[in-house]
Amino acid sequence: MTGTWINAAAVLLGSLVGLALRRALPVRMAETVLQGVGLAVLLVGLQMSLETEKVLLPLFSLAVGAVIGEALGLEARLERAGRWLEARTAHLDPGRRVNEGFVTATLLFLVGPMAIVGAINDGLLGDPALLITKAVLDGVSAMALASTLGVGVPLSAGPLLLYQGSISLAAGAARSLFTETVIQEMTATGGLLVLAIGLNLLGVAKLRVGNLVPALVVVVLLSRLFGGL
Repeated sequence: MTGTWINAAAVLLGSLVGLALRRALPVRMAETVLQGVGLAVLLVGLQMSLETEKVLLPLFSLAVGAVIGEALGLEARLERAGRWLEARTAHLDPGRRVNEGFVTATLLFLVGPMAIVGAINDGLLGDPALLITKAVLDGVSAMALASTLGVGVPLSAGPLLLYQGSISLAAGAARSLFTETVIQEMTATGGLLVLAIGLNLLGVAKLRVGNLVPALVVVVLLSRLFGGL
C-alpha cells in the first residue's frame, strides 16, 4: 500500500497549499486555474478512452452501470456524505462549497482506472510507480480545487485511502481477473468517466458521474465474457 499512502499524502499536501494560496489569489484567478484543471482532465479522459479496441464494451458497461448506479442512488449517497461532512466543517470554511469540493475531488481521484490499475500493481507486484505518478497529478489537482472549493477537497483523502487500499489488499485474490483486455477496456471506460468529470468542472454539463461508477465493475465482467470475440 506504499503508493496509496503517497497518493493520500499528495492530496493532503496539495490541498493545504491550495487553501493557503487562495488567500493570496483573486477569486477570478482561482476559478481560471480550476478551468485549466478541467481542460487537463478532459485531455486525460480522452487519451484513456481511446485505449479501447472494442467500443461496444465501454458502451454497454456505461449503460448497465448507469442503471445499477441510479437504482442504488450512488451519487445521492456520496452527496449525503458530503453534506454530513459540510455540516461538521462549515465553521472551518464559512461560505465555501464543502460538499461540492468533497464530491468533486472524491470522484476525480477515485474514478479513474489509474487508481484501480495502480492499486493492483502496488498490491500484486509491489510496484507503486503508477500510483506515484497519479499522486503528482492528484496533488496538483487538489491544489487547484482546494483554492476554489475549500476544505472539502482534503477530506477526499479518506475515501482514497479506503478505496485504493482495499483494492491493493484484494488484488492477490483476484489476480486472474485482470487480463490485458480487461485492463484496456477498464481504462477506456474510466476515461469516459474522467471526461464527464472534466465537463462538470468546466460547467459545461452536470453529469451524475457517481451513478456511472458501477460501469468499472461491469466492464470487467463483460471483458471476461466477450473480450475474445
